[in-house]
Amino acid sequence: MPASQQYISNNTPMGANLIADGATFRVWAPNAEHVYVALNGVRNYQPQPSDDLVKNPVTGHWTGFFPGVQDGTKYRYFIVGKHDSGWKRDPWARELELNGYPDCDCNVCAPNTYPWHDQGFHPPAFRDLIVYQFHVGVFYARDEQGKDIRPDRVSKFLDAVDRIEYLADLGVNALQPLPVVEFQGEWSLGYNGSDLFSPEMDYCVGPDQLEAYLRKVNALLAKKNCAPLAALQLSGQVNQLKAFVDLWHLYGLAVIVDVVYNHAGGNFDAQSIDHFDFPDNPDKTNSIYFSQNDWAGGRMFAFQKPEVQDFLINNAKMFLEEYHADGLRFDEVSAIDQNGGWFFCQNLAETLRSAKPDAVQIAEYWGEYRWLGVWQPAQGMGFDIGYTDGIRDGVRSVLAEAAGGAGADVHLSRLQAGLQRPWNFSAAWQAYNCIENHDFVLDMDGDHRKPRISKLADWSNPRSWYARSRARVATGMLLTAPGVPMLFMGQEFLEDKLWSDNPNRSDLFIWWDGLEGQDRQMSDFRSFTRDLLWLRRHHPALRSEPINVFHINESDRVLAFHRWVPGAGRDVVVVFSLREATFSDRSYVLGFPLPGAWLEVFNSDAYDNFPNPWVQGNGGGITADGPPRHEMSQSAGITLPANSVLVFTRDPGD
Repeated sequence: MPASQQYISNNTPMGANLIADGATFRVWAPNAEHVYVALNGVRNYQPQPSDDLVKNPVTGHWTGFFPGVQDGTKYRYFIVGKHDSGWKRDPWARELELNGYPDCDCNVCAPNTYPWHDQGFHPPAFRDLIVYQFHVGVFYARDEQGKDIRPDRVSKFLDAVDRIEYLADLGVNALQPLPVVEFQGEWSLGYNGSDLFSPEMDYCVGPDQLEAYLRKVNALLAKKNCAPLAALQLSGQVNQLKAFVDLWHLYGLAVIVDVVYNHAGGNFDAQSIDHFDFPDNPDKTNSIYFSQNDWAGGRMFAFQKPEVQDFLINNAKMFLEEYHADGLRFDEVSAIDQNGGWFFCQNLAETLRSAKPDAVQIAEYWGEYRWLGVWQPAQGMGFDIGYTDGIRDGVRSVLAEAAGGAGADVHLSRLQAGLQRPWNFSAAWQAYNCIENHDFVLDMDGDHRKPRISKLADWSNPRSWYARSRARVATGMLLTAPGVPMLFMGQEFLEDKLWSDNPNRSDLFIWWDGLEGQDRQMSDFRSFTRDLLWLRRHHPALRSEPINVFHINESDRVLAFHRWVPGAGRDVVVVFSLREATFSDRSYVLGFPLPGAWLEVFNSDAYDNFPNPWVQGNGGGITADGPPRHEMSQSAGITLPANSVLVFTRDPGD
């Protein structure tokens, strides 16, 4: 007799799901002749009729109910095709056996073994997001004695939580870790996922390492008056990823999961999703999940198939619902669009918005018409926020020119277009801005891409005054401009090295020791970034829609813009200088939109040898009582420090 069909219906979920006194199993394998479920290990397994799932000949799905299955029960599929057979991991498996990958079992997972503490957390509004991107595997890891244990060892989800209080204090309000699902090999950027429903095992710890992490997690919970976890509640990859998200929420930070739906894998192993049901001819034309096309070294999904769409959309829903993610970042949506995935993207965005409206959807879409990524259907794909490159390319171009010295031409006008709302975008906050990211500043096997900002600012010495001050201008532009800003790990404290995902490249790790006492310039720059981030959070004009770039002085390298909240009187004027000498004694006359007192609430010159005893500035404020200038109704003389950012406001902020 084949597997029982008790509890089976057209609505039976995919994968292994606990119900009543056992579990249902459902898998898509239209070309298979038999699909057996092997429980509790596969050594010396011989297929039994009672293990054989029942096929729906119309849909190609196989189903069955097995009594006695519990949380933690191991399973694997043995699939028989017309000309071949073998073991396969469940593509929908929520968790894999921690040892032996890729020759490993899947674990049946109960959905509610982790006790969430984040019921009171609400993510920021989309327009208020300030995002921090990092790679779990090389980000941070120290033992209980404070020793850096990253070298030659992949860092873990529960290592990264040591930086919770640091990032909460820094002022970012959302995290964007690089992809967190299982990939081939011990280390990776994460963009070659192979088991998309399972957390990356190398980011997790087994029972033998759990005790120290349990103490750490419970200490963080105690600070928020939450009950401690028991060891079982932190055991397994699912619970560790859930604890990772839960703790960031408790400390006020949203979590945006980076997902890759344009392709999967690289060198797929024999038990993977590739050629899952052993078709007649195991070439590219016969894979049920993938098309004939490759992308980024992997296999591109067959986006037109309803079953593939269901697989990917339910993967996205899993992160939002089961892991409480606050949004998703979709990798290379342009590749999906170019390979027949336009309607899939629309379906994806619409389904997720219906499931969780306050979860942000960020699309990396580099198509010719960028606005189509964020326009609503039918004309657009329907994502919330789209990548833009105006600020990134403009800031980097201007910074490279300024590095040529005092006599070099610096074309500040290149920044103007990037500061405006992107063409055809409905709102300025839909622009996703960065000047560093994981792709740009990556060292991949010696393939150096783009320099980090401090290196770009001064190739000869990334710790010089020139590097420090120019980097403050570049960061200031990112954090006061319209749109959603994203910082890459280490950018906040002047890290000048490229980065690598390879745990054996400790020479490319971000240098936390520099921040924590060994490099004064790093800690000073971190103070600068922190105060500017909180300034953005306290002044709604810096997160609002309108901007007026009212002054560009190419010869003196000065740019100024006005931002405001319509009807609220919350005006802000931001002034940038890349001139290598100070306009002292309030000798630079600048237009202002309103008369009267303006507070100087931020001066980047104060952060050089912080607090800078030689700071040049305006003593906390100016009075705009001069004649009209720069198409503004008023003007005032200001002291404008060399290579600086000044922010003037009408009020001290929230």
